[in-house]
Amino acid sequence: MEKNDKIYVAGHRGLVGSAIVRSLRRQGYTNVIGRTHKELDLTEQAAVRAFFEAEKPDIVVLAAAKVGGINANNTSPADFAYENMQIQCNVVKCCHDYHVKKLLFLGSTCIYPKMAPQPIPEDALLTGPLETTNEAYAIAKIAGLEMCKFYKRQYGDDFISCMPTNLYGPYDNYELSGSHVMPAMIRKFHEAKMSGAETVELWGTGTPLREFLYVDDMADACVYLLEHYSGDQHVNIGTGRELTIAQLAQIVKETVGYEGEIVWNRDMPDGTPRKLTDVSKLHGIGWTHKVELEEGVKLAYDWFREHETEARK
Repeated sequence: MEKNDKIYVAGHRGLVGSAIVRSLRRQGYTNVIGRTHKELDLTEQAAVRAFFEAEKPDIVVLAAAKVGGINANNTSPADFAYENMQIQCNVVKCCHDYHVKKLLFLGSTCIYPKMAPQPIPEDALLTGPLETTNEAYAIAKIAGLEMCKFYKRQYGDDFISCMPTNLYGPYDNYELSGSHVMPAMIRKFHEAKMSGAETVELWGTGTPLREFLYVDDMADACVYLLEHYSGDQHVNIGTGRELTIAQLAQIVKETVGYEGEIVWNRDMPDGTPRKLTDVSKLHGIGWTHKVELEEGVKLAYDWFREHETEARK
């Protein structure tokens, strides 16, 4: 990659895309472009082709996706499958047709089987059944990363993929009906603190194990892979460390300063029992995370308080 390459970050306003834009600019890349959904609907094939024809980007980062938590995935699986596959097909094909030098496709560790070996190595993909609560999203993402491999195999395109673990940080989704666990906890504890509520209800049993990565660390890893990796296999991005949801809740509670009690709603689903990534491949390439969880939660909460009005939308 050259510092003046035109780099198109699809999804540049989201949690992942905005962090990648920040990382690219910090590292001296001066020609980073993006389009809002209103400006460019990536599910519309003709619009995507017109954009590539006009802009002719050198590098593409595909961070745009329809995303959501357990409830959103459970209630709208067809939408998650259809819209994500539309986006991927349109962008990946245009990257080939318009001779993009390099494409980075971002997936998610939910692509791995529900009962995958722990920590999860990259070659665990397609070795068992998926977690049903996010199956539609996972299948769409699997299709996207496999498509990148097929274009590399058939045409020699420099298309790579990475699989970030659970992410959190600035510009996360704090709308409770569609948010992931970390922003949901931050908002619930904050609102309970402000209102003086005696209890906060959280979903499930608190026993599942999860790994969390601060989004700016993830972005730095993505830029590092763009600069240093062109392999066939996708690469896990994570910390290699895990904790229970109940332990996470305690960290968020203490960070927010909420003094009430946590009530676990055991009628709501837990999701996958454990999901820890094997990051030995990433470490072997030369990158490791920097922001530890306690520091990251504080950074995320500080951002939420500074942007509370927009974060609630």
